[in-house]
Amino acid sequence: MKILVLSWEYPPKVIGGLARAVANLSEALAARGHDVRVISGDYPNGETVEIRENVRVDRVNSHHPQPLNFLDSVFYFNFQVIERAMKFLAEGWEWDVIHAHDWLVGHAAKVLKHGVQKPMIATIHATEWGRNSGLHNDLQRHISDVEWWLTYEAYAVICCSFYMCSELQRIFQVPQDKLFVIPNGVKTEEFNTVVADLLGFRSKYAHPDEKIVYYVGRLVFEKGVHVLLDAIPKVLARIPNTRFVIAGKGPNEKELHHCATKMGLTSRVHFTGFIDDIVRNSLYRIADCAVFPSLYEPFGIVALEAMAAGTPVVVSDIGGFAEIIQHGKNGLTTYAGNSQSLADNITAMLQAPVLAQKLREQAYEDVIIKYQWSKIAEITEQIFNHIFSKSETLDERDMTRRMTTTIRYDRYQETGGDYLNQMIAKTEESLGGSRDESSNNGWW
Repeated sequence: MKILVLSWEYPPKVIGGLARAVANLSEALAARGHDVRVISGDYPNGETVEIRENVRVDRVNSHHPQPLNFLDSVFYFNFQVIERAMKFLAEGWEWDVIHAHDWLVGHAAKVLKHGVQKPMIATIHATEWGRNSGLHNDLQRHISDVEWWLTYEAYAVICCSFYMCSELQRIFQVPQDKLFVIPNGVKTEEFNTVVADLLGFRSKYAHPDEKIVYYVGRLVFEKGVHVLLDAIPKVLARIPNTRFVIAGKGPNEKELHHCATKMGLTSRVHFTGFIDDIVRNSLYRIADCAVFPSLYEPFGIVALEAMAAGTPVVVSDIGGFAEIIQHGKNGLTTYAGNSQSLADNITAMLQAPVLAQKLREQAYEDVIIKYQWSKIAEITEQIFNHIFSKSETLDERDMTRRMTTTIRYDRYQETGGDYLNQMIAKTEESLGGSRDESSNNGWW
């Protein structure tokens, strides 16, 4: 099968989780024998055409008149995507299906679908409505309109969680028979590469007797980093020898720096800015827990990355996180936006290494069983074939029932009391362990 993939970003141009998800799926499809070509944006000093893991990646340049605004730059990008696709046709390469990722390639996907009369499938990774908890200005309303347009034009719409499936039905009224839920995945082997001297690396962030709490991701409102800052004094009140590492960049970076300074946390919080994959992996390895307090999370691939790296996770019980993390089984969940709940769960993870070890082991097993890209590519291929054959076999699914009866595992319902202590005690009793406040995560 010849698959044309359209994406605003593709490694090494990485803005968010979309780039790696698109790359990993494309490479997994190529490994199954498909001819995959990707059209994406360029990056400084990058090649116009390159082969990455048997996937041909064509990058369109940004040489065009100065755009008046962000939307103009998106239009220019889509014009160039169409131009490059037309060159494929002129060279004799005609795709069987278009796979478009998010609204930023929506215009090109629609034109190529109708112009070449080939099916187009869209994957919606997030929505403007969800990112902003509603639509508050004309730009947001326009972006949401384009997202709806893309789902309308698509033969099928793929989303990464049942939470997102529900959101698309609620916001865009996407018909049930067009929706397919396929989770993202993770490559566990990518997290084996770390710096040579982990002890020396760790000393840059904390003393040997100090704990490390790690966040990595974009510094934007919906990721809830401000909730983490609010939780830090509450954690330090109980575990003073704790350091917090916040990695990533984004529009909220200066504001978060200012808040940390105003709260007197500069000696306990380290903002790293953008980090490469080796530093990311090394921080996962030395961290006692990874924390992701998102307010909106369509899937939550960072949780899978932490699980693959062997770092126990604390996440907000929202969106895709709630479908990945089972409280007390492969991680801990907190109320979204509740700094006390977040602090309590971080404290529980740091104070009970036996519990952390149990959660970490189950999390890694879950990654191996459920979230391998080879299996995800197989399911994606089945959907492509379903579209080609117009088979009715998958249309009998009751998505509404599936979304409303999704198993919701035991979660932390209180921000006070002895619920967590009971859970910790039960775990330690079953494993014959004890609470040890000085041990590290044991992975280095």
